[in-house]
Amino acid sequence: MPIKGEKKERYWSRYACTYDEYTEYVVGKNLREVILERLLEEHELGKIIEFGCGTGYYTKAIARRASHVLATDLSDEMLEIAHIGLRGLHNVTLQKVDCENSLFPAERFDTVFMANVIHTIENPSKALHESHRILKEQGLLLIITYTDYGLTWFEKMELSLRYLMTFGIPPTYGLKNFSPEELNDLIADAGFIVEEVQILGDKPRALYLKGRKQQTMEPLE
Repeated sequence: MPIKGEKKERYWSRYACTYDEYTEYVVGKNLREVILERLLEEHELGKIIEFGCGTGYYTKAIARRASHVLATDLSDEMLEIAHIGLRGLHNVTLQKVDCENSLFPAERFDTVFMANVIHTIENPSKALHESHRILKEQGLLLIITYTDYGLTWFEKMELSLRYLMTFGIPPTYGLKNFSPEELNDLIADAGFIVEEVQILGDKPRALYLKGRKQQTMEPLE
């Protein structure tokens, strides 16, 4: 029987060559462009680790605001596609990493970035605690997650149908649709101070969250 990580990898690997096309069909090209524009408003992101880089679609944007990007994914096939698309970006390195168990030393990165990841994994809380561990003090957490929050029942059914027509049956643990409040609470529970939760797009939508690793308080003498 394949281990859990292999199951996760296999699900997304089969869509590596068509991922961008399928995603734009499901959520719309306009929403992805709105997200890109919002990312480019960020500045001085320092040394970034990107979990779930996929084909590298958002990696190009954050690389323009970073000293270095370690773009990671669990799928070898996704990383192969990303390698082609990110060729020539000298401040980007690709590596196979599981966001729930990265094995990096503590306090290594200035920014953790996850786009279209947190709602697709089985244990988002574990991934967030791992992100907290490897971030430097006052390090930045950037989360983007697609959501059907605020859509009507009919609009949610249309979105689900588009997903099923392209990606098929979701992973056995399902896909999560966070509200702004639910995402805020999840991030806060992992030890972050939430600075912003913004709704991007119209129908469908995405949540754009910025969190900050809390500074460790010095013990009183």
